[in-house]
Amino acid sequence: MPQPFDQSSYQVRFEWGVAGLERLAPADVVVVVDVLRFSSTVTDAVAAGRTVSFTDAGAWSRNGAAVAAAAGEGTVLIGSLRNAAATARAVLEIQTRRQQRTSVTVIAAGELTDAGDLRFAVEDLLGAGTIIAALSDLGADHTSPEAAAACESARGLRRALRHLLTASGSAKEIVAGVQATAKMEAAGLTPTDPKAAAEVDATDAVPVLDGDEFVAFV
Repeated sequence: MPQPFDQSSYQVRFEWGVAGLERLAPADVVVVVDVLRFSSTVTDAVAAGRTVSFTDAGAWSRNGAAVAAAAGEGTVLIGSLRNAAATARAVLEIQTRRQQRTSVTVIAAGELTDAGDLRFAVEDLLGAGTIIAALSDLGADHTSPEAAAACESARGLRRALRHLLTASGSAKEIVAGVQATAKMEAAGLTPTDPKAAAEVDATDAVPVLDGDEFVAFV
């Protein structure tokens, strides 16, 4: 039976973090958005022809990787500003292959604090909203109120997007130095810096979770 907050009557849904994902009705596709830096770094690695171990990612990303782990049986795509349009195209391609209406949940990972609280992350709102806008441009515009609000936030702030992302608390934290950087480098990955993470549609690569690996969606 539909619940007040499950957004089940809409094709495109939006929520925050693992708890938000759990509030929503199960979706055919889950798009994980953790712009700084899980989504951007995994996208760039896949664009370079690499695969990324999901197990290893859990060691350096407690936000995006946790959402991917909780996604259930749906197809898990990794979305960011760098591949927003490509992610939308991948969702529509999945719908074409399934030959039926395909529901998609876009999850902004946010920042899980040491106290266990979920902190709002402006970069994830902008990343998720940009992907939802790209879906709408392709005709997938049956969006929940939550998804529509994220979409129009990103559209309205598009000209300021680079500044907003690089000036965000998350970007400042990365510049100051975080433990995850060394862990990512130890795994053989090059962390995507905030300026590059703010580039919209810089790549057509879309990571998809296949078993224990993120690989390129084809």
